[in-house]
Amino acid sequence: MSSLAVAMLGVGLVVGALNLHMILSARDEGTPPRESATPSAPVQTPRPARQITVLGAGDVIAHQPVWEQARADNGGKGYNFLPIFEGVSATISAADLALCHLDNPIAPVGAAPASFPLFQSPPELLDGLKQTGFDGCSVSGNHQLDRGFDGIKRTLDAMDKAELGHAGGARTAEEAATPKIYDVHGVKVAHLSYSYGFNNLKPPAGKEWAVNMIDPAAIKTAARKAREAKAELVILSLHWGAENKHVPSPDQERWAKEVLAGPEIDMVLGHHSHSVQAMEQFGEKWVSYGLGDQVARSTEGLESQREGAMIRMTLTEVGPGAWRVTKAEAIPTWTEYTPKLRIVELPRVAVDQSRSAAARRTYQAALDRIAGYLRLRGAQLGGLVVVGASGD
Repeated sequence: MSSLAVAMLGVGLVVGALNLHMILSARDEGTPPRESATPSAPVQTPRPARQITVLGAGDVIAHQPVWEQARADNGGKGYNFLPIFEGVSATISAADLALCHLDNPIAPVGAAPASFPLFQSPPELLDGLKQTGFDGCSVSGNHQLDRGFDGIKRTLDAMDKAELGHAGGARTAEEAATPKIYDVHGVKVAHLSYSYGFNNLKPPAGKEWAVNMIDPAAIKTAARKAREAKAELVILSLHWGAENKHVPSPDQERWAKEVLAGPEIDMVLGHHSHSVQAMEQFGEKWVSYGLGDQVARSTEGLESQREGAMIRMTLTEVGPGAWRVTKAEAIPTWTEYTPKLRIVELPRVAVDQSRSAAARRTYQAALDRIAGYLRLRGAQLGGLVVVGASGD
C-alpha cells in the first residue's frame, strides 16, 4: 500500500471515531440523534365499503277475517294487528330499510272497517306494521281511490301519525312533486310508487297529482328529481300484472325493461298479483314481478293467496356513487288460517320440531313451490338464494 493511501485511511479512521464520540456524547446529554430529513409517508387505511340491506314485502290487505283476528287478539274491543305479524317481525326489524305495500285506504277513527269491493282498514293496522318493523309502504294501487281523495288524505295523515313513510299518494301538488327519501345509516334512499290503474275511479278534477299512473317516462323523471335531492339509490314499487298468475304479463316485462334501462332506477318491487311471481335480473339490477300477499284472506280461498315472499337485498357501494346488489335473498312466507290467522316464515316452521311431521312436509312443499315461481326467469343464475328451499 502506498504511503498516500495509508495516510488517507488514517484520516478516515480519525474522523469516524470523532463522529461516534459526538453521537455518544449527545445521547449521554439527552439530545436525540439527528433523524432523516425525509418523513415517512402516512399509512392509508382504506374506507370500508358502505352497505345496507333493503327488505321488500308483499301486499297488506285487511280482508274481514284479518281485522276480525286483530279484534280477537285485542280482547274483542279495538284492534291489535301485531300478533298477526309476530312470526316475521324479527326478519323485518333486522333490515336497514323495510318496505311493504298498503293495498287499502284507512278508515276514519271509530268507523267500521270494510272489505272488498271498497276497502277501508282500521288505523290500528298501521300501528301493527310499524311495531312489526316496517319503515314505510307504497300506497299506489288499484284500491287507492276506494274512498276518494278524502281517503287518500286520511290514509297519509294516519301513516304520518304512525311514523310510517309513504310513497305513491299526495295531499297537495307540492307533496306530489317531493320524492320520499329515507336516510338509511347515512345513505339516502328514495322510494317511488306507481299503479297500472284505479278500478276505473278517478281523483277529483284538478287533483290528478294525488295518484301515480305507470308511465316509464314520468317514473324516470321522478327518479332524476330524487337524485337531484341527493338520493343515492332509487327503489320503485309497481302495482301491476294479472291477479293470481305466477308468470309476469307482457306489460310487466316491457315496463321492467324500460324503467331499468338507464341509471335512474336501482330495483323494482312488484305487487298486486296476490301470487308469487318470478324475480329477474337485468344487467346488475333486479325486479321482483310479484311478492304475493304479506297478509290477506279473501273469499276466493286460493292457496296461492296464502303464499308470499320477502326479498332481502344487500346493496354495497362498489365505487363513488355506484351501488350493486351483492346478495339477493328471498324468504318465503305463508298465512296460517287456523287456529289463529298468523304469518309464518316457511324456512323456520319447516324445520320446527315442535310441529307435526305432516305440517313440516306441508310447509316444505309450499316453500319449494314458491322457490319455483321465483326462479321462473332464471333468478338463481344471478345468485338468488331462496332461504330453506331444496337445492339452496
